[in-house]
Amino acid sequence: MANKKVGGSFHSLGTLFDNFKLEDRGGYITREFQDFGYQLAVDLDDMDHKSLYIKLAKNTPRVWLEQARSFVLDAGSARSRARLFMWKLKQIKLSQTKTKDVKINEIMNK
Repeated sequence: MANKKVGGSFHSLGTLFDNFKLEDRGGYITREFQDFGYQLAVDLDDMDHKSLYIKLAKNTPRVWLEQARSFVLDAGSARSRARLFMWKLKQIKLSQTKTKDVKINEIMNK
């Protein structure tokens, strides 16, 4: 009686969800940094490496990621947005490290 129509317009409970198909995306996003990393992968059109972007979102200052992302999106036509993003992120990281070293040297020389 599970698949039989009961009465006029009523269906049995077993057949209630037969017409609905849920899409399995293969993972769960439970934290904000995971969502940000996933959005980076979408923006950079690099879904094969979404776990890399999630890890970057977790461990890298958000300001650096936003600067690199903005640079890539403003660049327009790039052969590989992902490569351009990683290059720019490296440049930002190097410039921040140099700035930090200069500040440390200024403090030490006082």
